[in-house]
Amino acid sequence: MRQDKKPELRDNASCGPSMASILSQWRRERPDIDASPMALCGEIWRAGERLRQGVLANLSDYGLDLAGFDVILTLRRQGRGEALSPSVLAGEMMLSTSAMTNRLDRLEKRGLIKRSIDPRDRRGLKITLSDEGFKLADEMVVSHVETEERMLCQLTKSERDHLRALLTKVGL
Repeated sequence: MRQDKKPELRDNASCGPSMASILSQWRRERPDIDASPMALCGEIWRAGERLRQGVLANLSDYGLDLAGFDVILTLRRQGRGEALSPSVLAGEMMLSTSAMTNRLDRLEKRGLIKRSIDPRDRRGLKITLSDEGFKLADEMVVSHVETEERMLCQLTKSERDHLRALLTKVGL
Protein backbone atom coordinates (compact mmCIF):
# COMPACT_ATOMS: atom_id res chain seq x y z
CA MET A 1 0.00 0.00 0.00
CA ARG A 2 2.74 2.39 0.91
CA GLN A 3 5.76 3.44 -1.05
CA ASP A 4 8.83 4.10 1.08
CA LYS A 5 9.52 7.74 0.65
CA LYS A 6 10.34 10.41 3.13
CA PRO A 7 8.19 13.52 3.24
CA GLU A 8 9.96 16.55 1.95
CA LEU A 9 10.35 19.25 4.51
CA ARG A 10 10.46 22.83 3.35
CA ASP A 11 13.40 24.93 4.39
CA ASN A 12 12.87 27.99 6.54
CA ALA A 13 13.55 30.32 3.59
CA SER A 14 10.31 29.22 1.93
CA CYS A 15 8.31 30.17 5.01
CA GLY A 16 8.54 33.92 4.54
CA PRO A 17 10.63 36.50 6.35
CA SER A 18 12.37 35.63 9.60
CA MET A 19 10.59 36.47 12.81
CA ALA A 20 13.58 38.66 13.75
CA SER A 21 12.98 40.68 10.59
CA ILE A 22 9.26 40.98 11.31
CA LEU A 23 9.96 42.10 14.88
CA SER A 24 12.45 44.66 13.64
CA GLN A 25 9.85 46.09 11.26
CA TRP A 26 7.27 46.33 14.04
CA ARG A 27 9.78 47.97 16.41
CA ARG A 28 10.44 50.55 13.68
CA GLU A 29 6.76 51.11 12.83
CA ARG A 30 5.21 50.73 16.29
CA PRO A 31 7.87 51.18 18.98
CA ASP A 32 5.05 51.68 21.49
CA ILE A 33 4.05 48.00 21.44
CA ASP A 34 5.87 44.78 22.28
CA ALA A 35 5.35 42.57 19.23
CA SER A 36 7.26 39.61 20.69
CA PRO A 37 4.05 37.54 21.14
CA MET A 38 3.62 37.83 17.35
CA ALA A 39 7.04 36.26 16.79
CA LEU A 40 6.46 33.42 19.20
CA CYS A 41 3.02 32.62 17.78
CA GLY A 42 4.41 32.93 14.26
CA GLU A 43 7.17 30.40 15.01
CA ILE A 44 4.62 28.01 16.53
CA TRP A 45 2.31 28.36 13.50
CA ARG A 46 5.18 27.88 11.06
CA ALA A 47 6.43 24.82 12.92
CA GLY A 48 2.89 23.46 13.09
CA GLU A 49 2.42 23.93 9.37
CA ARG A 50 5.72 22.19 8.58
CA LEU A 51 4.72 19.28 10.82
CA ARG A 52 1.24 19.13 9.27
CA GLN A 53 2.69 19.10 5.74
CA GLY A 54 5.09 16.29 6.66
CA VAL A 55 2.27 14.21 8.13
CA LEU A 56 0.02 14.89 5.12
CA ALA A 57 2.77 13.80 2.73
CA ASN A 58 3.05 10.52 4.63
CA LEU A 59 -0.74 10.01 4.68
CA SER A 60 -1.06 10.54 0.95
CA ASP A 61 0.66 7.18 0.49
CA TYR A 62 -2.34 5.58 2.18
CA GLY A 63 -5.04 7.53 0.37
CA LEU A 64 -6.22 9.11 3.62
CA ASP A 65 -6.68 12.63 4.82
CA LEU A 66 -6.12 13.78 8.40
CA ALA A 67 -9.75 13.12 9.25
CA GLY A 68 -9.70 9.48 8.15
CA PHE A 69 -6.28 8.96 9.70
CA ASP A 70 -7.52 10.31 13.01
CA VAL A 71 -10.52 7.93 13.03
CA ILE A 72 -8.37 4.91 12.17
CA LEU A 73 -5.75 5.59 14.83
CA THR A 74 -8.32 6.55 17.46
CA LEU A 75 -10.03 3.20 16.94
CA ARG A 76 -6.70 1.35 16.83
CA ARG A 77 -5.52 2.69 20.16
CA GLN A 78 -8.65 1.25 21.79
CA GLY A 79 -7.42 -2.29 21.10
CA ARG A 80 -8.37 -5.08 18.70
CA GLY A 81 -12.11 -5.63 18.51
CA GLU A 82 -12.96 -2.69 20.74
CA ALA A 83 -15.85 -0.57 19.57
CA LEU A 84 -16.85 3.03 20.12
CA SER A 85 -20.12 4.75 19.46
CA PRO A 86 -19.91 7.59 16.93
CA SER A 87 -20.45 10.13 19.73
CA VAL A 88 -17.69 8.68 21.93
CA LEU A 89 -15.42 8.46 18.89
CA ALA A 90 -16.14 12.13 18.11
CA GLY A 91 -15.36 13.02 21.72
CA GLU A 92 -12.06 11.13 21.58
CA MET A 93 -11.20 13.14 18.47
CA MET A 94 -12.55 16.44 19.86
CA LEU A 95 -15.11 16.77 17.05
CA SER A 96 -18.82 17.30 16.77
CA THR A 97 -20.87 14.16 16.04
CA SER A 98 -22.14 15.77 12.84
CA ALA A 99 -18.57 15.86 11.50
CA MET A 100 -18.27 12.08 11.97
CA THR A 101 -20.86 10.77 9.52
CA ASN A 102 -18.98 11.59 6.30
CA ARG A 103 -15.71 10.34 7.75
CA LEU A 104 -17.27 7.07 8.77
CA ASP A 105 -19.07 6.67 5.43
CA ARG A 106 -15.79 7.05 3.50
CA LEU A 107 -13.90 4.63 5.74
CA GLU A 108 -16.71 2.06 5.65
CA LYS A 109 -16.84 2.26 1.85
CA ARG A 110 -13.10 1.45 1.78
CA GLY A 111 -13.69 -1.50 4.11
CA LEU A 112 -11.58 -0.05 6.91
CA ILE A 113 -14.29 0.15 9.57
CA LYS A 114 -17.47 -1.71 10.42
CA ARG A 115 -20.66 -0.33 11.85
CA SER A 116 -22.78 -2.60 13.98
CA ILE A 117 -25.84 -2.27 16.19
CA ASP A 118 -25.00 -1.64 19.83
CA PRO A 119 -26.05 -4.83 21.65
CA ARG A 120 -27.05 -2.78 24.72
CA ASP A 121 -29.04 -0.19 22.78
CA ARG A 122 -30.52 -1.22 19.43
CA ARG A 123 -30.90 2.43 18.47
CA GLY A 124 -27.15 3.02 18.79
CA LEU A 125 -24.18 2.08 16.65
CA LYS A 126 -20.72 0.80 17.46
CA ILE A 127 -17.72 1.42 15.22
CA THR A 128 -14.82 -1.03 14.99
CA LEU A 129 -11.85 -1.44 12.72
CA SER A 130 -12.18 -4.17 10.13
CA ASP A 131 -9.29 -6.61 9.86
CA GLU A 132 -8.02 -4.57 6.90
CA GLY A 133 -8.40 -1.35 8.92
CA PHE A 134 -6.52 -2.85 11.86
CA LYS A 135 -3.67 -3.96 9.60
CA LEU A 136 -3.54 -0.54 7.94
CA ALA A 137 -3.55 1.20 11.32
CA ASP A 138 -0.61 -0.88 12.51
CA GLU A 139 1.32 -0.03 9.35
CA MET A 140 0.39 3.65 9.46
CA VAL A 141 1.28 4.22 13.10
CA VAL A 142 4.82 2.98 12.49
CA SER A 143 5.19 5.19 9.40
CA HIS A 144 3.60 8.14 11.23
CA VAL A 145 5.95 7.91 14.20
CA GLU A 146 8.95 7.57 11.84
CA THR A 147 7.79 10.66 9.94
CA GLU A 148 7.39 12.67 13.12
CA GLU A 149 10.78 11.46 14.38
CA ARG A 150 12.46 12.69 11.18
CA MET A 151 10.86 16.09 11.66
CA LEU A 152 11.88 16.32 15.33
CA CYS A 153 15.30 14.65 15.14
CA GLN A 154 17.19 17.88 15.81
CA LEU A 155 15.64 18.15 19.28
CA THR A 156 17.14 16.25 22.20
CA LYS A 157 14.91 14.25 24.55
CA SER A 158 15.25 17.01 27.12
CA GLU A 159 14.32 19.69 24.58
CA ARG A 160 11.29 17.67 23.46
CA ASP A 161 10.11 17.23 27.03
CA HIS A 162 10.62 20.92 27.74
CA LEU A 163 8.85 22.00 24.53
CA ARG A 164 5.92 19.69 25.27
CA ALA A 165 5.62 21.08 28.80
CA LEU A 166 5.70 24.65 27.51
CA LEU A 167 3.14 24.00 24.77
CA THR A 168 0.90 22.24 27.30
CA LYS A 169 0.96 25.41 29.41
CA VAL A 170 -0.07 27.48 26.39
CA GLY A 171 -2.90 25.08 25.60
CA LEU A 172 -4.44 25.20 29.08
